[in-house]
Amino acid sequence: MFPLVRNALSTLRIRRIQQIRQSHSKHSPDFHDKYGDILLASGASFCLVTWVFLVTQIGIQWGRSPVGRVTPQEWNEE
Repeated sequence: MFPLVRNALSTLRIRRIQQIRQSHSKHSPDFHDKYGDILLASGASFCLVTWVFLVTQIGIQWGRSPVGRVTPQEWNEE
């Protein structure tokens, strides 16, 4: 069991060192680094504007439930 634990610990140390080396290296900005925040903000504003339009301009009557206003008619057996 001891060699298995020793191997796992050495693997974790190697991964930790590799992560440290990668975090210090510079990388060129890609599409998401350049435009990610702009796309997120524009998508959120589009959804907000669409919902505001639907709620205010399309003419949906909210809360118009017939429950309690419709009374059943008597049954006719003819």
